Amino acid sequence: MALDLSAVVRAVGGRCLARRLPERTPVDGVAELEAFVVIGNPAYATLVTGSGAALIAALDAGATRRDALVGAVFVSSEDGPELRSALAAAGMTAILGTRLAGVALHAALRALIADDHAAADRLVTAGMNVLTQVARRGGVTAVIAELAHRIDGWAVLLDAHGQVIATAGAGRLHVSDAVAVALGRPVRVRHDGLQLHRVGSEQDLAGSLVIATRSSRTSHARDLSSLAAALFDLLLRSHDPSLTEHLGRGALLDTLVAGGERAAGLLHRWGVHERSLTAFELGTRTRTIDPDRLLRRWFDELGAEHVFAADHGHVRGFVRDDLVAGLAARVREFAPVAGLRVHLGLGSPAPVEALARSAAQAHQALEAALEDGRPAVSYAELPSVARALDAVGDGAQARLTTLLEPLRDAAGAPGELAETLRVYLTEHGAHRASAARLGIHRQTLVSRIRRIEDLTGLAMDRADDRAAAWLALRAIGL
Repeated sequence: MALDLSAVVRAVGGRCLARRLPERTPVDGVAELEAFVVIGNPAYATLVTGSGAALIAALDAGATRRDALVGAVFVSSEDGPELRSALAAAGMTAILGTRLAGVALHAALRALIADDHAAADRLVTAGMNVLTQVARRGGVTAVIAELAHRIDGWAVLLDAHGQVIATAGAGRLHVSDAVAVALGRPVRVRHDGLQLHRVGSEQDLAGSLVIATRSSRTSHARDLSSLAAALFDLLLRSHDPSLTEHLGRGALLDTLVAGGERAAGLLHRWGVHERSLTAFELGTRTRTIDPDRLLRRWFDELGAEHVFAADHGHVRGFVRDDLVAGLAARVREFAPVAGLRVHLGLGSPAPVEALARSAAQAHQALEAALEDGRPAVSYAELPSVARALDAVGDGAQARLTTLLEPLRDAAGAPGELAETLRVYLTEHGAHRASAARLGIHRQTLVSRIRRIEDLTGLAMDRADDRAAAWLALRAIGL
């Protein structure tokens, strides 16, 4: 709600004598002195109108009446020593000396609050319209991102068991607080003002939405999040028949990357009879875009088989060599639409029995496209590092990768420390920028860099070691 005591002063004149309630306190209602009984919401100000004499008498009527009144804000055209003295003694906030008086003042305040409520309702309605459109384009992930933007804060969507479904703007501690609030755990929550909205009914709970806002319009955030929770209930209960297809295509793509006769036979059964294909990887920094849906449309327009699958927010796949230019053109045409951008990385053409190298090249090309903000980048356009790795051959690349072996996780894949090193080197050793991209505190980044140096024996203050680390990262496909 945007209407606060300072806005009331601007509208009706006078001067705010702030005592118990500050000038930035939002306003949620107005009542005549005779009809006022109790504060509706302690976080908001209730305006009270009437004569100064009647207010002084009410403050002297007893502790019960006085305690209720001092939590409100007295608004009057009157202003005098006796009235000010009574207000000061009670510690009550007031707006005195307004341009309007009596019935006209009360009516003006009612109209002001009604207009504010109507404006807040319009904001919620407009926000919900956008969330609905975003849901059609990007599903749950897109809605949570748009919601966090509109409430100027963060949002966490959890399932009925407290497992994270989607988050936006939330750090690790925020997520921990959200889980504690959703499950009612008796732990100290580090963030004040969290709002909990149940997704579904108590009898048929689908999950929980926890939000926090930096805005003073907490009621707007509450109303919009409540409606968003209903939208999430619909989205989470809507069966996605394509999920099995996504999983199947992911497994099939892994077979293609593994290569060999099995890959060639699989492509033949998939309806692809070419002997050479080009790997690609499509990604975006905008969570409101669903790249998988875009590719479906573009491949249908190109007349190509859907040889691609979503993987950790990106979509990787293979396309006929003669359709590469058409795919890149669609990405470039899409780039400026509504400020939303997608980025494409392209590998080099490769035999269908040995597509792994092209897939790794496409990944590196996409990283370059995201870093430089270019719509489409081909591996052949990459600078000397990529070409140097190609020139040294597989044996030398294997020796390079041993530098980073200590950074692999339990499954043998490049882990959190390897990604930290990549971002750190990409940002030229800038701690603030690196920590922001990783979503961690700068001290956490410093600790990770020290751990990397201890494990690998490399020193990030030596140019040769930084160059070796970057070559090794590129050699393992990061």
